[in-house]
Amino acid sequence: MPLFGKSQKSPAELVRSLKDAVTALERGDKKAEKAQEDVSKNLVLIKNMLYGTSDAEPQTDIIVAQLAQELYNTNLLLLLIQNLNRIDFEGKKDVAQVFNNVLRRQIGTRSPTVEYICTKPEILFTLMSGYEHQEIASNCGTMLRECARYEALAKIMLYSDDFYNFFRYVEVSTFDIASDAFSTFKELLTRHKMLCAEFLEANYDKVFSHYQRLLNSENYVTRRQSLKLLGELLLDRHNFSIMTRYITNPDNLKLMMNMLKEKSRNIQFEAFHVFKVFVANPNKPKPILDILLRNQDKLVEFLTKFHTDRSEDEQFNDEKAYLIKQIKELKPLEH
Repeated sequence: MPLFGKSQKSPAELVRSLKDAVTALERGDKKAEKAQEDVSKNLVLIKNMLYGTSDAEPQTDIIVAQLAQELYNTNLLLLLIQNLNRIDFEGKKDVAQVFNNVLRRQIGTRSPTVEYICTKPEILFTLMSGYEHQEIASNCGTMLRECARYEALAKIMLYSDDFYNFFRYVEVSTFDIASDAFSTFKELLTRHKMLCAEFLEANYDKVFSHYQRLLNSENYVTRRQSLKLLGELLLDRHNFSIMTRYITNPDNLKLMMNMLKEKSRNIQFEAFHVFKVFVANPNKPKPILDILLRNQDKLVEFLTKFHTDRSEDEQFNDEKAYLIKQIKELKPLEH
């Protein structure tokens, strides 16, 4: 009995068939329809090899290792992603499932696919640019968030120029794409704490000048999500030096004070969580202190009436009482 049964192809044959079919699809000649079918068929066979089916177990580690090695050797992962828009709907989902399964493969403590992608970062950049194309955006997002779980891959993405395209992707007019892009964006900025802190510190001016545009966006969802994420970033202890830098800039304080007065209660509430960091800072620089002193009475009156219906939220009420006390006790700097 042959190892793969009578009808089963070996991993090398499967990968070769799929590569030939994708290449034919890419050429777009008169055989494209047949190529489309062959791509779908071979993707299903590879997926079944990795995940098994209702009738069959997944293949043994040896066969999966052979399959992965063939995928690396033929550069097929990149080819599939580059042609994702030409593959049919189910096939797109199969590509993401195959990619994520192979990505998670471990040999002891090693992740061979992660190591492979580190040598082929174009895979990551092609996935990131998937947000430019509506029909593949969510498939690329699924693969990107899986990649972001690995620090080595997250680092390549964060430190690439392509990362700054996310500030555009999270604002696209198609809601599904914008929110998928925001999930990936958030994952990249929060998953690996030390990496993220180092990245934000090294690229503070560039990141926050882009971030400012999100906070001033015309789009309500973008404003709310980016404000909430800003609060999380500033309050994470790993980002202490980023927070210190952010809360010494008077323009940032003015923006938060304006957002406290927004029509949307949700935005007011998220702005409160950033505003409180400015007030709680024991070492306020003079420009920050001046703004708070100039608005001292107004702020006390405003905060006293602020979200009084949140009586159940103990933490919020404690913080609010603390801020009111702090603002009442503010004094000009002694000369």
